[in-house]
Amino acid sequence: MMQTNDFMQIQNVKGTSDYIGDEQRLRRRIRNLLEQQFGRFGYEEADTSVLSELDWLTSKYGGGEEITREIYQLSDQRGRELGLRYDLTMPLARLMTLNPGIRLPYRRFELGKVFRDGPTKRGRLREFWQCDADVIGIAGAEAELELFQLAIQTFARLDIAITIRWNNRKLLAEVLGALGVPAALHASTMLTLDKLAKITRAELEAELVEKGLPASSLRLLMELITRSANGLSLSDIVATYELEAAASANEAVQLARLLEVLDTDGICQFDLFLSRGLSFYTGTVYEIFDASGQYPSSLGSGGRYDGMIGKLAEREELELPAVGLSFGLESIMELYRQQPGMQQRASEQQLYRVAVIPLGDTLTDLLRIAGELREAGMTVEMDTSRRRLGKLLGSLYARGIRHIVLVGETEIARGEVVVRDLQLGEEEVLPVEAAIHKLTCLYG
Repeated sequence: MMQTNDFMQIQNVKGTSDYIGDEQRLRRRIRNLLEQQFGRFGYEEADTSVLSELDWLTSKYGGGEEITREIYQLSDQRGRELGLRYDLTMPLARLMTLNPGIRLPYRRFELGKVFRDGPTKRGRLREFWQCDADVIGIAGAEAELELFQLAIQTFARLDIAITIRWNNRKLLAEVLGALGVPAALHASTMLTLDKLAKITRAELEAELVEKGLPASSLRLLMELITRSANGLSLSDIVATYELEAAASANEAVQLARLLEVLDTDGICQFDLFLSRGLSFYTGTVYEIFDASGQYPSSLGSGGRYDGMIGKLAEREELELPAVGLSFGLESIMELYRQQPGMQQRASEQQLYRVAVIPLGDTLTDLLRIAGELREAGMTVEMDTSRRRLGKLLGSLYARGIRHIVLVGETEIARGEVVVRDLQLGEEEVLPVEAAIHKLTCLYG
């Protein structure tokens, strides 16, 4: 006889999840909202392949060593080395390479799953959705500003107050150079500085020592970190290190002025030590956080990656200015879970479906009315379980259904139905056409 432990244990792979019911409905609502927002800003949808040639994904112009270690690698039956996409930026670069006739500037959005074989924690999975918007072909700071506005307006519709921390990687490199940090150590030093909010000062200093930072540079850098913690503005940094003529400083100052003019500088805060982990970023970088500080992980991020597309394609004419923004669906969902009030408000917006229930021998009429409601653009669920009405209505309301159409023998003989509002506890008897019109006005 087979023992219990002989059965295969069925479970999700660590770092992956399945979603059903209210959870999936809320996820879909957020994705729908993001698609609407992208459309309002004039972005066109793209859908790229999950699979890529491995040497493309690991290109020196791609995500860098940190991300290369997290690529899921596989091979096909002919032995070709492939990888699963770890973000939506590299596939966009391939798309631009294979479609050179795309009109510029090109505003693209894509929502899809990406995969990373890395450590997992709350809000960080191995299989997760990215929701990206990118602008290809605009070199000026107005492109970053557009994406900041997109983020601000979208999170406002999600009922989430945010802070956007931003920096310019080229500016940070100029500062590191002024501190005597060798150019060969700039990228590695930036990776460590990017952890400033996550590790202690002692841990940060020890990591920089291990990376071989000269003692004099390390001392100056730690002093700068202390000064920044006490308040150090962009203009202070430019003046201190005499960067007025530097292109990086001009880029940062231009963006700061636009943020100030449009009164978004309170939400968008300059952070000299933000650099983000992906090495393909060439200028402005940014991360989005919950303004209350209760949720520490970022809710979105992005940056400028000028020239990357052309370098990957080895075609100078495609070395285009480019900047992007990615919304973190998993982090947004986790924030909702941690703040019940927000999740409740989000769930209330799910009360949009209509259920149609037969009372007596009215199945044919039920099918007809359900069909007419659907033709009018509503989401309709039929329940023919014949369960006790009180329990059935309670169950339907708990699943997010507010309005019920009761198709009874007496009413249908008169050409009428009963429309019940489960939220208000009210009902009325209406002609079938009037009931459809009423529900269409509510949900259409």
